[in-house]
Amino acid sequence: MFLLIGLFHPLVVKAEYCLGKRKLKLIFGFISTASIIMSLFADVLLSIFLGCLGFSCLWAVFEADKQEKRRIERKQI
Repeated sequence: MFLLIGLFHPLVVKAEYCLGKRKLKLIFGFISTASIIMSLFADVLLSIFLGCLGFSCLWAVFEADKQEKRRIERKQI
């Protein structure tokens, strides 16, 4: 699970660069919702993985805004 969480930071940066913030939010929001719902009906280990994936995708949605603010702040310096 730590590996999955660790992979999401560079994934968010790359996806935001390639897709843009709006598409990133839509894609990761859909994956997050689907993963969390599927985790409710899955077996124990798969449920843990899907829950972690869903939370990581949900985090990516919120991180996209923070990433944009950090990028703007760096350009102003």
